[in-house]
Amino acid sequence: MGHLDHAALGWLTPALSYAMACTGAALGLRCTVRALGATGRSRRNWLLTAATAIGTGIWTMHFVAMLGFRVGGTDIRYDVPLTLLSLLVAMAVVCAGVFAVGYGRDRSRALLLGGLTTGLGVASMHYLGMAAVRLHGDVGYDPTRVTLSVVIAVAAATAALWAALNIRSPLAVTLASLLMGAAVSSMHYTGMFAVSVRVTPSGEALPGATAMQFIFPLAVGLGSYLFLTSAFVALSPTAGEREASASAQQPAGSAAG
Repeated sequence: MGHLDHAALGWLTPALSYAMACTGAALGLRCTVRALGATGRSRRNWLLTAATAIGTGIWTMHFVAMLGFRVGGTDIRYDVPLTLLSLLVAMAVVCAGVFAVGYGRDRSRALLLGGLTTGLGVASMHYLGMAAVRLHGDVGYDPTRVTLSVVIAVAAATAALWAALNIRSPLAVTLASLLMGAAVSSMHYTGMFAVSVRVTPSGEALPGATAMQFIFPLAVGLGSYLFLTSAFVALSPTAGEREASASAQQPAGSAAG
C-alpha cells in the first residue's frame, strides 16, 4: 500500500480550501436571499449566480485540497476532460437544487428534493474528480466511509438550502457559510480517508496534467471569480434599498412637475 499524505503542504491547502468553500457558500446564500425577494428574470439571474457561486466554491475547495494530496511511490496526474466534467456536474446539480427551492411552491418538499439532489451531485463531483486522478497503481475505497461522506454531503446541502430560505441578516449568513464550509470540508476529507492505493512501481509516463499545470491555474481563476462576484453583490443595492431610493426621489420629481 502506498502512503497517502492529505496535507503535503501543511495547513495551507486545508485552510485555503475551507476559505474557498466558505466564500462560495456566503456568496450563494446572499444571491439566493436576493432571488427570493425578486421576480421574473431578476430572480432567475440571482439563482443562476447563486448556483454558480456554490458550485464553484465546492469544486475549488476539492481541488485546492487535492494540491496537498501525495501518494508515496508514484507521481499524480489529472485527466483534464474528467476534471472539467466534475466542475460542470457541481454547477449543474447545485443549480437544480437552488432552482427547486427558488421556484418550489411546497417549500418543505422542495427543500428535501433540492437537498438530496444537490448532496448527491456534490458527492458525484467529488468521486468524479477522484476518478480523474492518474497514478501508478490501483485506487480502492472503504464503503463505510464513502457512505458517510455521501450522507454528510446531503446533510450539508440540505442545511445550506434551508439557510437560504430562512436566513436574512448578513451576520446569520456569515455564520451559516462558516458552518457550510466546515461541512463541505468534512465531506471531502471523509471521502479522502476512504481512499487506499496499491502502488505498482513503473517508469512509464503518466497521462494527464500535473496539479500545478492545470488544477492550480484553474483554481486561481475560479477563486478570483468568487471574490470579484462577492464584491459586486456586496455593492449592488438590495430590493429594499432600491425601493427606499425610489421613494426618496419621488417627491422631488413631483415637485419638479
